[in-house]
Amino acid sequence: MPDMEHGEYASRLAGVRGRIEEAAKRSGRDASEVVLVAVSKWHGAASVRALYEAGQRDFGESYVQEALAKAEELSDLDARWHFIGGLQTNKAKFVAGGFHLVHSLDSIKLARALHNRAEAAGAVQDVLLQVNLAGEEQKRGLAEDEAARLLEAAGDLPGIRPRGLMTMPPFSEDPEASRPLFARLRKLRDGLERKFGLDLPELSMGMSGDFPQAVEEGATLVRVGTDLFGPREY
Repeated sequence: MPDMEHGEYASRLAGVRGRIEEAAKRSGRDASEVVLVAVSKWHGAASVRALYEAGQRDFGESYVQEALAKAEELSDLDARWHFIGGLQTNKAKFVAGGFHLVHSLDSIKLARALHNRAEAAGAVQDVLLQVNLAGEEQKRGLAEDEAARLLEAAGDLPGIRPRGLMTMPPFSEDPEASRPLFARLRKLRDGLERKFGLDLPELSMGMSGDFPQAVEEGATLVRVGTDLFGPREY
């Protein structure tokens, strides 16, 4: 059974969408430019189905086995699955070609693994480069200068298609603390587009605590879990 009554999923979804619309309006954007990714890791298939029935279509998972099992159980839904967690190269074979978007490409080695697996499956895997702007040792992600090197390498890997950047700012009780990093990610993306002549339209940034600030700074994908599903049961 879902963790909450069906009506509460609809109410929570409407609340988050409303906050996205307000943030988009404040920054002169159209809310339709922002995709809400419901972070469904550690929430059961019944909860995902309930949120889907409330109108949500994009769902984010962080663990390969959980993601594949959930997607199979919910194969009757036309949901779009995003892989948002850290990915080991030996798990690339389970991900390449099977997800709408991989948010967490963080090494040339992983890029090559995803390319090889996607080509073998006759697919092209859309990816985002995960950038660790704050340099946190406990988090994965590329340094800013490494992002350019990975993009250059990706030019020889047609099995993957870079679509933009992702970042996860340090946790803070103050959502405004994330704003400078969101702005930096946007500027980094703009610079990479100019340098390589690429179209990198996507910026995956902002979670339950700071997604309005992310939208104001140009996010095209926000990853929201707790505000949609309630607290997780670990």
